[in-house]
Amino acid sequence: MTDSEVKHNVSHSGHPKGLYMLFMVEMWERFNYYGMRALLSLFMISTVIGFTKEKASNIYGMFTALVYLTPVIGGYLADRYIGKRHSITIGAILMAMGQFTLASYEIIPPVLALGTGLTLIIIGNGFFKPNISSIVGELYEPNDVRRDGGFTIFYMGINVGAFFAPFVCGFLGEPTDPLSALEAYKWKYGFMAAGIGMLIGLIWYTVSQNKYLGHIGLHPVRKNGASNDAEERAKAEAANKPLTQDEWDKIKAICTFTFFAVFFFAFFEQAGTSLNFFAKEATNLTPVLPFFGQITLKASYFQAVNPIFVVLFAPIFAKMWVRLGEKDPSIPAKFGWGLFLQGLAFAIIAVGAAIYQSNGPVSALWLVFMYMFCTMGELCLSPVGLSMVTKLAPLKFMSLFMGIWLMASFFGNLLAGWIAGHYESWSLTTLFSVPAIGSITFGVIMWIMTKKIKQWMHGVH
Repeated sequence: MTDSEVKHNVSHSGHPKGLYMLFMVEMWERFNYYGMRALLSLFMISTVIGFTKEKASNIYGMFTALVYLTPVIGGYLADRYIGKRHSITIGAILMAMGQFTLASYEIIPPVLALGTGLTLIIIGNGFFKPNISSIVGELYEPNDVRRDGGFTIFYMGINVGAFFAPFVCGFLGEPTDPLSALEAYKWKYGFMAAGIGMLIGLIWYTVSQNKYLGHIGLHPVRKNGASNDAEERAKAEAANKPLTQDEWDKIKAICTFTFFAVFFFAFFEQAGTSLNFFAKEATNLTPVLPFFGQITLKASYFQAVNPIFVVLFAPIFAKMWVRLGEKDPSIPAKFGWGLFLQGLAFAIIAVGAAIYQSNGPVSALWLVFMYMFCTMGELCLSPVGLSMVTKLAPLKFMSLFMGIWLMASFFGNLLAGWIAGHYESWSLTTLFSVPAIGSITFGVIMWIMTKKIKQWMHGVH
C-alpha cells in the first residue's frame, strides 16, 4: 500500500485507519507509563526505598524530565539513521525491560533496581514518543482540517491507557497497609502489570504496522536517498534544500509554544507528586456513597481521574474544532485557553487545601473538579501542540522538532519536582496558589502575543 493509499484508506469517522492502529499502540504504552507513574512516588517513600517526600519528588521530577529530553535524540536518530517505525519497536522493548527491572527489587538491591529500571524507561521513551506522534502527522496532507481532530483522537488513546493503568497497577501494587510485612513488597506486581501492558502494545504494533501504515515512517529521511515511491523521492529531495525564511519563522513559533508549554507542564505534572500526596494525606479516602455505603479508595486511583475526563471530553473537543470551521480558534488562542483553564483548576484545589488546613481531610470532589478543569486546559494545549509541530516543522526535521516540543515537558518536570519538593515546607494553600496565579498569567500573555505568533506561522491554522 502506497503512502497516498494509506492516507485515503479512511474509517467511518473520516480519519485514516492507521490513526486507530496507532491509537491502540499508544494506549498500551501509556498504560505502561502511567501505571508505573501512579506508584512511583509512593513506592519511593515506602519502607522498601525509604526516601523522604522531598527526595522522592526531586527524583520523580528528574525522571519525568529526562523522559521528555531523550526524544530530541531519539527523533534525530530516527530522522537520519533508523527510521520512525524501527525506533518505536526499540523504544517499546526498552520500556518493557525497564518495568520488569523495577519489579526485581527483591532480587537486586532496591535502589539499583529503581535506578536501572528508570534509566531503561527514559531511553526507551526517547525512541518511542516523538516517532509515533510524527507518524500520526504523516497520515494527513498539509493543512488537512482533520489534523487537530485526529491528534485529539490519538490523545484520547493516551488517556484510555492512562485511565485503566492506576486502577490495575494501583490495585495490584499499592499496599493497603504499608507497614504490614506481608504487603510491603506488593509494589512489584504493579510494575510487572505495566511491563506486560507494553508487551501487548508491542505485539499489536508488530503484526499490524505494515497493513495500516504502508511505507510511512519505515525509512529515515536520508540525503540523496533513492526510492521507487514518488512521495518518498519528494521527501528525499526536500531534505536536500536549505531552510527558507518562512520555515525559520515557523521554527520561532514552535519555540515560543514550547516555552509557554514548559509552565503548563510544570503545574500539570503535580499530579504524580504533590497532588498524589494530597490525595493520600488530605483527602477522605473512606467516603460514604449513596447506595454503596462506605468505600475505601487508594491515593493512586486519583491518577485515573484526569484520563477519565480526557476520554469523555476528547471526542467533544475533536468535533468542536472541526465544526467551528473558519471560526476555529488559532493555535495561540487555544494555548491561552489551556493555560487559563489550568489556572482555574489550581485555584480550586488551593481553596480545598485551605479548608483541609482548617478542618482536616476534605471530600474527594475537590480533586475531581480540579482535574476536570485541568483536563479541559490540557485538551486545548497538549494534543494541539503535537498537531502544531507536524504543521510547522520542516519535513526533514519533523521528529527532531517533535522532540524539541517534548522538551517542554523536560523543563516543566524539572520545575514540577522543585515545586513539589516544598510540599512539607510551604503551606498547601501557597503550594497550589503558585500554579494558579502562574498559569493564568501565562495564558493572558499568550493571548496578547497571538497576532505576532500568527505572523510567524504564515497562514498555518
